[in-house]
Amino acid sequence: MVLSTMNMALSALLLPFVSALPVAEVVERQASSSHTSLISQPDGPTEYQISYGPRPYYIINNMTASPLKTKLQSCQNGPFSVTSWSIGHRGGGTLQFPEESVQSENAGARMGAGILECDVSFTNDMQLVCRHSLCDLHTTTDILLRPDLAKKCTTPFTPANATSAANVLCCTSDITLAEYGTLCSKMDGFNASARTVQDYQTGIPSFRTQLYDTCATPLSLNAYIDLVNSYPGYRNFTPELKTPPAQVPMPFKGVYTQQQYARDMLNAFVNKGIDPSCVFAQSFNPPDIFQWIKEYPAFGAQAVYLDESGDSNNISAAAARLPSLKAQGVNIISPPFNYLLTYGDATNKTIVPSVYATTAKAAGLDIIAWSFDRSGPLDRVLATQDYYYNTINQAVHYDGQLYEILNILGNEIGIVGLFSDWSATVGYFANCFGLTGPKGGSYYASQLAASSSAAAKASSTAVSSATKASSAAVTSSSAAKASSTAAASSSKVTGAPVSQISDGQVQVSKTAASSAPSSTKVSSAAVSQISDGQVQVSKTTAASASASASSIKATSASTSVSASTPTTKASSAAVSQLSDGQVQASTKA
Repeated sequence: MVLSTMNMALSALLLPFVSALPVAEVVERQASSSHTSLISQPDGPTEYQISYGPRPYYIINNMTASPLKTKLQSCQNGPFSVTSWSIGHRGGGTLQFPEESVQSENAGARMGAGILECDVSFTNDMQLVCRHSLCDLHTTTDILLRPDLAKKCTTPFTPANATSAANVLCCTSDITLAEYGTLCSKMDGFNASARTVQDYQTGIPSFRTQLYDTCATPLSLNAYIDLVNSYPGYRNFTPELKTPPAQVPMPFKGVYTQQQYARDMLNAFVNKGIDPSCVFAQSFNPPDIFQWIKEYPAFGAQAVYLDESGDSNNISAAAARLPSLKAQGVNIISPPFNYLLTYGDATNKTIVPSVYATTAKAAGLDIIAWSFDRSGPLDRVLATQDYYYNTINQAVHYDGQLYEILNILGNEIGIVGLFSDWSATVGYFANCFGLTGPKGGSYYASQLAASSSAAAKASSTAVSSATKASSAAVTSSSAAKASSTAAASSSKVTGAPVSQISDGQVQVSKTAASSAPSSTKVSSAAVSQISDGQVQVSKTTAASASASASSIKATSASTSVSASTPTTKASSAAVSQLSDGQVQASTKA
């Protein structure tokens, strides 16, 4: 009876909270949602609930009254679905679960992240694993508690002393894949003052929790692919190829090159039968991006160019080179979100899109930003000079502003995705505003369409040129034929054939026993072919007309040849083609 009364009281207390929770959307697992026909979805539940927990509601409750707050409140009961605008950073559950682990990926997936990340490093036997850095095992795993593996670290543990901090460096390249699989992932952190390896394990940021820090399972790249592909709902992959630090010189062991490392990462997806449209490969190293564009065009078209160049130069300089990246085939640029924001006026109280943001959009680049929910409470970011808020920290004071910042990023700038250490925060906002994320496959399709259009245009131009050339040839041939016909039919001395065309002279012979005064004509078609500018007309008569009576005239106006008996004429049209303007006529009796 007492227990029943307590249960009733507890139910009454929890009722307001439970009623405020979102109604989870049921995600049907259909065959069409599978990434590839080569990998079937495993057996399991046929329904999958998206769960955001209390954090989105906590943020909304901390907002000041505004239309944005009202809009977000209106979405509190869903429905909610998987969205690729929400990208699970290092898995998506990193705020509470060890990064790059099965548990972090599971948390990100449960919170509806449509794209889940694996940072790709390589082991001593050149196998690929999920780890944010090649050399972070000493802060993200329990390797220092494994003496047999700790002794293999690049830099063995040295305890802190009065003048120096503790020092150690353990890399994935120090151990094999099999050895890596025996480690426990832990919350990222370390104690620089540690005198023992046990003390070194502490030191995680205060805003994270160790509640679930209980030997999380590390992932190989192949295991990550299988895991993400097994989640109900359509999920995509974003592997990041990690650039080896100076302590791991390339080519590794003299044989493993950066280029082969880049190929191996994408080949892992090819070998699993994953469609390129489901993979958003990332790198900070430009040669990796351009290699993928060249060697794996379907993957390369949607490769994510991670940009931190504004750190060493300035954000305006980083923005200035964005159009050139687009011209080189980059379609997605990925800066830290602080690059995209700046103060709206001299008071530093308002936040607006930065020149980097506007330049990227003007260049036709899609933007995926990083990383949200990685900084702790916002009332501390100014004092701590937090990296992610260093462009706007004077305008940021309380956690309710998280959604105000998301509104600028998503609805004003129009980024297509956002990495987050706690996928619920971003997923809730994306669902409320219908933000769906990058469209896998659309980048390559657009590229193919552009190439096809260019090829069609080039082909059309070539056909047009060929048609014109053919037409010109036909015209020339017709003209030549017409000229020949005219020469045969028009070049007449009355009743007499043209007996000779040789060396630029026309000799016309007429023989008549008894002829009347005749008119001899040389057609324009025939004369126009004569190159030396001379026309010689010969007439022989047996019984008439005296040559002495002939009078020959050449006039520039009519360009005619006149004779008393007979009369010889060269048409003006023909003679106009002669260069010396002279007509020579010879009359023989």
